[in-house]
Formats: sequence, structure tokens, C-alpha cells
Amino acid sequence: MRAICLSVITAIILLTSCGGGNQKNKEHKIAKGGVKYGGYFRCNESEYFKSLFPLGITESVGHHIISQIYEGLVAFNPKDLTIEPALAQSWTVSPDAKTYTFKIRPGVYFQDDTCFAGGKGRLVTANDFVYCFNQLCSPDVKNSGFSFYTSVIAGAQEHFNALQNKEAQVPPIGVTALNDSTLQIQLAQPSADFLSRLALPFACLFPKEAVDYYKGDILYNTVGTGPYRLKAVKQDDAVILVRNDKYWGKDEFGNQLPYMDGIKISFIKEDKTEMLEFQKGNFEMKYRLPFDMIDDIIDEHKQLKGEYKKYVLQIMPELTTQFYGFLVQDKVFSNKNVRLAFNYAIDRAKIADYTAKGEGIPCFNGIVPLGMPGYDNSQVKGYAFDVAKAKEYMAKAGYPGGKGFPKVTLETNSGGGRNEKVAETIQKMLIENLGIDVEITQVVWAQHTNNVETGKSNFWRYAWIADYPDPINFLNLFYGKNVPKTFEEASYTNPFRYINPKYDALYEKALSTVDAAERNKLYVQLDQMVVDDAPFLPIYYSVNRRLIQPYVRNLYANGMEYRDFKEVWLDK
Repeated sequence: MRAICLSVITAIILLTSCGGGNQKNKEHKIAKGGVKYGGYFRCNESEYFKSLFPLGITESVGHHIISQIYEGLVAFNPKDLTIEPALAQSWTVSPDAKTYTFKIRPGVYFQDDTCFAGGKGRLVTANDFVYCFNQLCSPDVKNSGFSFYTSVIAGAQEHFNALQNKEAQVPPIGVTALNDSTLQIQLAQPSADFLSRLALPFACLFPKEAVDYYKGDILYNTVGTGPYRLKAVKQDDAVILVRNDKYWGKDEFGNQLPYMDGIKISFIKEDKTEMLEFQKGNFEMKYRLPFDMIDDIIDEHKQLKGEYKKYVLQIMPELTTQFYGFLVQDKVFSNKNVRLAFNYAIDRAKIADYTAKGEGIPCFNGIVPLGMPGYDNSQVKGYAFDVAKAKEYMAKAGYPGGKGFPKVTLETNSGGGRNEKVAETIQKMLIENLGIDVEITQVVWAQHTNNVETGKSNFWRYAWIADYPDPINFLNLFYGKNVPKTFEEASYTNPFRYINPKYDALYEKALSTVDAAERNKLYVQLDQMVVDDAPFLPIYYSVNRRLIQPYVRNLYANGMEYRDFKEVWLDK
């Protein structure tokens, strides 16, 4: 079994030997097209990951890591987020848009690992996908992604329910290996976003041997087909990925991918400390700028200034909505008037412009963010700042002037000063404008998501980053059939536990509508419906700002902060 923790001394030795320290004196091999091999890409995450198993990826940190290790049938292009082939070399779609037939790429091997005989990775076949999709459509504590597929793949919901209810007869799902190199997937109904769902980490390929060998430890022992493989994990300190020398991919010049020797991810929680390490040359990228330093880094024209001009600034509207959620099945927040009062009581423009220092655009529309391809969220009418209305709704809820309203705890995740500052600003606005008592509690990310998903918190901070560029990915958060029957079961994709049969019916209609224009009209209706019911408190749409070192090549910015390092190289 691969070691999960390293001693500090071992970690330092490994980082030094693989280029984790000073890279300036290392000679990089030049390949065709002028690209250079070698070096380590070093970056930081402010929170530790929750899981490295594809079926358990519910947060961005784990996603950033496993996107380099695992692959699915298709993938997102990091430049524009369009769908491109990955382990599927090609595919066809039937005239009724319900049958997808994939030709599996030949000559792809799983990464070498002790779970295989002799420690050598074996050839991938279509049957491996059948196994993974069956795992995906089965109830398991490690499986967080089933709701993205059980309503789409033929027979998947029935299969899931039968296993959950321990029925004697379990119907098959509509995923079949026609032969070793051909996979066919049958849908329950046409699904316009199906290929995008296949690009999610939940649909990535992993071998049965690894699951059988590692069992519960599969969360931290990775075996994929991707350009990088997991070398070591030092809990709360570092994750080290190294080049998969047997990777199948090549670039347009015929060069073997990936270019770099590896990737090192650190876990420094303090924003300013991370920025200092970047300035020292110890990181290749600084994602998000420290709030307290933004005015020193960027001028009024959004250009770098002073000593920061030597770096490259990437700015991109992010397909991310920052919001606070309400547990609508809670005694306090089941009252819609309370939720409306909270929404009218905050000044979103002030929060975005001053508290978030321009890293956000006020959320005056719906849950679907700005910049979503083909979608106009300006048609959705959100909440203006209106203290009089806020007080009016509070009185309607039975709490005039906030009198008698119970103390509220806003739960946020630790790590990242911006979340804390936004929480403090909103806390002050709610206290001053509603006359209520609000306190803030911070917990680590893993505990925070568990508390939210299991209903242990009734008012909480979240952000949703698009898994794929389609409005349904945000509207799915409020689909009532994603809510489990009890609080003992985690509600991954609808943590509000919001149930509205009218919303669900319209959602299902939109999901099966193939015509893009008609589907977007339904999306607008859904977006407006959930704004009006207010199971959440929208705050702002994020703007992605990151600094990269001037020698970094092919690191593209996109609205999902989707990272693909196989063609990134260091010009040293």
C-alpha cells in the first residue's frame, strides 16, 4: 500500500531532488516546437483536500489534483471549456439522441501500481468503463456523484434504488461493452448536457483492482490513466505528483506528454504568506490576490504596477456564484419571509466593490453566473438593497424589529481572508438592518461540507464553481429529487433540502429539451423561481485573478478554473 504520510525530512529531500526548491539552475531539455521538458510546477491551496477518489470529489481542491491523475471518456479543453476526446477516441449519437457509442482509445494503460500483478498497469478496455459506471450508479458512502447520472442513464435510478433497498433483483444500467474497444451508453431520455457530465471527475476511469486492493484507503491511493501520478501525500502540508512516463498523449509535434517532471501542491492557509512565497519564486502561480494587497498590486486600470509588473496577470470572469445557504427544512428558515428579509438586508454592491475589492460582481440576478455560454441572466430579477422591505418581511415573519428572533450562527470555512471579511460585513448588515443577533463560526473545509450536507448547519457560506458550462449545473442544486429522505444521509447537490414539485417538473422538462433556445427559456424560469423562493442568499459572481511567473507557458485561464497541466511547460 502506498504510504499516505511522509516525515518532514523525507518530504524535504523529495522536494529538493525533484525540483521543489530552486529551479533556476536546472537545465531543461528542448523538444520539437521549441517546448522544454523538465521542472516542477509549484502552487498552493488554502484548504486541504477531502478526497482523491473520483466518485468522492465535491470540492475544487480535490478536483484540481485528480484532474492530472484520472481521465474519462471526454474532457474539457482548458482554453475554452469545449468538449474534446480523452479516453474515447471518437463517438456517435443516434438520431433520437438517446444512444451514445464510444470508440475507446487503443494502447492506454493504467498507471503502474502495486494493486496489479507485478506492479505493472494493465491495458484499458471498455469493460473498465462498465465497472466504473456501475459503481457510480450504486449507493456508497464514497459516492457523491450518483445524482448527476442516475436521472440520465437508462435504468440507473432503478438500479440505485434496488441496491439501496436491498432488493433481490437489481436491474442493469444502460452501459454496455460491445467489445473491448467499444462502449455504448443508453440514456433514459435525451440530455443536452450529457457529454459535459462525462467530463466530470465522477465519470473518470479507475480499475477494479485498485478498489479491491485499497478498499477504504482508495480515497487517498490513486490509480488512473492521466499524465501525472501520485508520488506522496504529506497531510496538511503537500501533495506531490510526478510524470507518468507511460502516458498515451502526444502534442501536435509528436512530443510525449506531459512536459514537466511533476507538480507540487502546498497547503498554506495564510494568503499573505502564500503571496510572499510566490514573490520569492517558490510558486509558479498565485491564485487570487490577498485582499489587503490588491491596491498595491493592481492600478485603477486593472494593470500591474511597481514591482509586480514582472509577473503575468490573468483576469477572467469566473463561472462561480458566491452565496449563503439556508436549510429550508429548519424551524427558523422554513419561513420564506425570513429568507426574503435576509436577502433585502444586504448591500451586494458594497460587498463586491469594497469588501471583495473588485473580485466580484454584485449578484442582482439568479444563481447562474455571468458569462455562461448562451445564457442571459439579466432576464432574472434578483434582490436590491432595501432596508424598508427587509424590515417589512421580518415583521410578516412574526419578528417586528427582530424582536423574538433566535440567535443565528453563520458557519463559514476557515482559510482565505476574503470569506472571513465578507462574513463580517454581512453579519454587521444583518444586525444593523434587521435587529437580530448573528454570530460567526469557522470550521475546516471537510467539517464544513459535512455539516452543510447533513443539515447540522442552518445558515452557511458556500460557493458553486461550474462543473461544466451549462446553467443546469447550477439549477441542479435545487432539484428536489436530490434530497435524501433522512438527515442521516448527506444531501450533496441540494444542501438547502429545498423541495418544490413545480420546480422539479420544469427542471426535468429543461433537461430533456434538445433545442438550445427553448431550453434557455426554461432555464430562466427555473432561475427566477428559485430566486423568488429564496432558499439561498446570493452575494456576488466571482472574478478570477491570478498571477503567474513570466516563464510559465500554456497555463490557460478559464471560467471554471479548470486546470490541465499536461501541456504546461516552464521556459527556463
